[in-house]
This record gives sequence, C-alpha cells and structure tokens, in this order.
Amino acid sequence: MDVATTNKNSTRWVFLGVISLGLFMIGVDNSILYTALPTLKTSLHTTSLEALWIINMYPLVLSGLLLGTGTLGDKIGHRRMFEIGLSIFGVAALVAAFAPNPEILIAARALFGIGAATMMPATLSLLRTTFTNVQERNTAIGIWGATATLGAASGPVIGGLLLEHFWWGSVFLINLPVVIIAVIGTTTIAPPNAPNPERQWDFLSSFWAMVAMMGLVMIIKEATHSPIDLGIIGGATAALIGGGWLFARRQRFLAEPLLVLTVFQNKVFTAGVLSAGFAMFALSGTELLTTQRFQLGEGFTPLAAGLVTAAGAIAAIPTSVLGGIMLSRIGFRPLISGGFAIIAAGAALCMWAIGTDSLGLFIGSLIAAGAGAGLVMSVSSTAIIGSAHPRYSGMASAMEEVSYEFGTLLSVAVLGSLMQLFYSWFAPAQVADSFESGLANPQLFDAAYAAFNSGFTLVMLVVAAVSATVAGITAWLLHNNPKETDYAHE
Repeated sequence: MDVATTNKNSTRWVFLGVISLGLFMIGVDNSILYTALPTLKTSLHTTSLEALWIINMYPLVLSGLLLGTGTLGDKIGHRRMFEIGLSIFGVAALVAAFAPNPEILIAARALFGIGAATMMPATLSLLRTTFTNVQERNTAIGIWGATATLGAASGPVIGGLLLEHFWWGSVFLINLPVVIIAVIGTTTIAPPNAPNPERQWDFLSSFWAMVAMMGLVMIIKEATHSPIDLGIIGGATAALIGGGWLFARRQRFLAEPLLVLTVFQNKVFTAGVLSAGFAMFALSGTELLTTQRFQLGEGFTPLAAGLVTAAGAIAAIPTSVLGGIMLSRIGFRPLISGGFAIIAAGAALCMWAIGTDSLGLFIGSLIAAGAGAGLVMSVSSTAIIGSAHPRYSGMASAMEEVSYEFGTLLSVAVLGSLMQLFYSWFAPAQVADSFESGLANPQLFDAAYAAFNSGFTLVMLVVAAVSATVAGITAWLLHNNPKETDYAHE
C-alpha cells in the first residue's frame, strides 16, 4: 500500500471522528437538561408545562424537519448541510445560555432543533459516501451508533459536572468549542460537497409533520392530568389528525415525496426503524426519571445523579461497536431482538432494585439496559441505511434520525406523563399534583418518596413490556436472520 492510499485511509477515519463529534453534541443536547431541569425550574421559575416544552421542543422540531432536511441535503450537498447545521447550533447555544425567561429558552431549543435537523442526515450520508467498503461501513456505523448512544447518555453527566461549578447557561455554552473544532475539521478534511440541484425540497411537508407530532405530545400530556381540559385535547387532536392528513395528502402530489411508503415493504428497513425508535424510548425515559429520582429523592448532586445514569452509557459503548463488527457473522435478529430482550431484563431488574432500595442493583440494571440498547442501535442504523434504495439515501438517513428522535420525544411525553399519573395514584392528596412539591415537603417527604418509587416501578414495568413486545415483533420481521442489507429494486 503506497503512502497516498495510507493517507487517504487514515483521513477517512479522522473524518469519521469529526462527524462523530457533531453527532455527540446533538446527542448530549437531547439529555443534558435532565440534570439541569430542577435548577432551571428554580432559576427561571418555569411551570411544569414550560419545563416539558424546554425539553421536548428540541426533539419535536428535530423530528418534524428531519425528512425535509434529508432531501434538502441531497439538493445542496450534505457537506454544506453539515456546516450550516453546525453554525445554527452555535448561535442557538449563545441564545439559550443567556435566555432571560422560559419563552426565550424554548425558542432557543427550537433553534437547536433546526440546527440538529440540518446536521444529522448529513452525518450518515457523508459516512455512506466516505466508506464504500461494506465491512468498513458497518464498523463505522457501529462507531457512529456508539457515539450517538454515548452522547445521549453522557448529557446528564456533563450537565451535572457543569452545574457543580458554573451557572445553568454553561450547559449550552459547552457546545461552542465543539462547533468550532467540527467546523475546522470539516473545512480541512471533508470530501468535496456534492450537490444535486435537480432534487426537490418541500418545507410544508416537514411543517405538517411537526404540527401532527406537536398534537400527539399535547394529547399525551393532557390525557394524564386531572381534570382533563377538553379544549386542549380537542385542539391537539385536530392538530394531530389535520397535520397528518395534510402531510399524507401533500406527498401524493409531490414528484419527489419526502416519505416513500414502499420502503417499508422491506422488513429489514421496518425492523430498523422500529428498533431505533423504541431503543431510545426505553433509554431516554429511564435516564430522565433516574436523574430526578436521585436528585430529588436521594439528595444527590446533579453530577452524582448524572454519574449513576452514566452506567448505561459505559455499557452501550462496547456493545455498539461489537454489534457492527459481528453483524456479518451472526445477523440482525440476535442483535436487535436479543438486544430488546436484554433491555426488558434490565427494566425488570430495575423494578427489583427499587423494591430492595439497592443502589448497586439499580446501577446493574442500567448497565444491562445500556448494553442491550447498544446492540440494537449499532445495527438498526445499518438496517435502515443499507436496505433503502441508493436514490433514497437522504430519505433513509432522515428516517433513521426521525426514529431516534421520535423515540426520545415519545419517551419524555409518555413516560414522563405516566410517571406523574402513577405518582398521583399513591401520593398524599396535598402533594399529588407534583412530586417535586411532595419531595420538597419535610412532613410528607417519606410518603411522597414512596409514591415516587411506586410510580417509577410501574413505569419500568411499561418499559419492560414495550421492550419485550418489540423483541417479538422484530424477531418476526427478521425471521430469516439476514446478515447483510439489501434493497428491493423497483
């Protein structure tokens, strides 16, 4: 091998590092507020609804725009999209760090979502064009998946560490040095931009998708409250149905629709989409509730609570990498269905740990769940990207990211709302509306904490049941246990 070839090979892996740096930043911002949320509530005097939107606005905008930005990347070039996304992310970090009120912070989180939606499809598309060898690409996607998992799971630790020494705005400013390094790396070693001006891009499709998802989130949030506001439920239902109908209708009249439903005829693609979404569903909800339990109930500092959550991240790293390496030998089915079975076992172990009040057992449950999620995520991306027709590469990359982000969005909305509902079943009437107020009341602390743990146990039962169900569905979809991806020619 000559020097030029060696340099080209090494540059390829260095560029993977640059892509992974941007992806890590996106993942961190999905979860960094989990440990910062109690501080934000005190500093900005946020209501429960404002707190929900501070967390959810980011994945909501991100999920809504991803399909459109995937095809926009095909049109103007994925390298250009990556650079634009990094710039938007940097601006959002400055706005969020110095936000004077919850409304500005929510708007900044929406801007983060725009930046992340611009960047994320570009990362996988650039990876696919950079790594043309199938085995190398599977390994690279495994590393990519490990980075995404690590970023999402490291957010609470990084947030806790920053809050130990700085004010709450530091959890956003930490993005700036990452943005600068990634911009320099992209400018220096990224492959040339390869636009396709003939591709079409349709903003309205993304907008209607986002309206539908916003309606779904509001329905979930309001349905778990008592009394239920029928006006909000009615408006949210109209947004869900209307946005969904307008999105589907618009696709029928587009020469190049953002979502081609025929791709779901490929069972490997469908299994990959389900796997990515539900792996994040299990992981994100567990992270959010774990940080709240240990901060509010056990008196842990944000850093200490984040470190407990980090157990899942540590376990996910080796399994994510190994999954990509082992795919060609053992196939998708053991990795995806087996990974969900491990997640379900981890959730069941978590229920036992809560009942016995064992910190060691609780950390062990997070390790099990993280290891299972790592196996799933490492190959679900490969399933989605590899099984789609090459001309749909931008759409496939976007669908992969939509699956992850929609899983996070649903997790925070569903599991967070269920936690509040379950808590209200067991808590004293005086503090049944809010476990934060219950745990802050010295006279009622023990009863409120017991109610919180009972609610947490039921939420983990939901996670275990959902994970076991998805394990069965993906085992059926992957009954032939394919070891490589293939797309169906039209």
